Amino acid sequence: MAVKPSERPQRADRRRNTEMLIRTARDVFLTSGVEAPMREIAEKAGVGVGTIYRNFPQRSDLIAAVFRSEVDACADTASDFAAAYPPAEALEQWMGRYVDFIVAKRGLAAALYSGDPAYEALPEYFDSRFEPALQKLLNAAIESGEISASATPGDLLRAVASLCMSSRDEDPSITRKLVALLIDGLRYRASKK
Repeated sequence: MAVKPSERPQRADRRRNTEMLIRTARDVFLTSGVEAPMREIAEKAGVGVGTIYRNFPQRSDLIAAVFRSEVDACADTASDFAAAYPPAEALEQWMGRYVDFIVAKRGLAAALYSGDPAYEALPEYFDSRFEPALQKLLNAAIESGEISASATPGDLLRAVASLCMSSRDEDPSITRKLVALLIDGLRYRASKK
């Protein structure tokens, strides 16, 4: 049985180009917005515009790839924090990283919630990566007795997202303080048992 071209593993040079384009697009989107000209991304990446369109035929493909890459990077830090900090502190550190993720993605929000079918699978992807990462951190903090078992990953993700949206024009450090209060509340509830 022949392997379809879309199922073949990417060559190493193409994979590097794709990763470099995603990183460059992320940086350009942060400064110029998701409607930045593809020409700007290509110039900053040191490639031709055709290279972008070979890898990402539609702008929405590139935006979705940037979003997935950022979700993966944020979710993957949960293991790093779990290895470096006591359980409740690891949870708090990761929640701060999640705040940074949301704040940095504000520019993508309009595209992601535009109704474009290209983005329909992204909320499920978000949940499939963040909820298990957060669940591991929660479980460790609950098992250590540092926090109460009163919150689910979904509860915390929604609470932090709401805090980020309510302080839309403020410094992200304000949201980080509010998240610290949220975690302190879970610690307090654990101490009252």
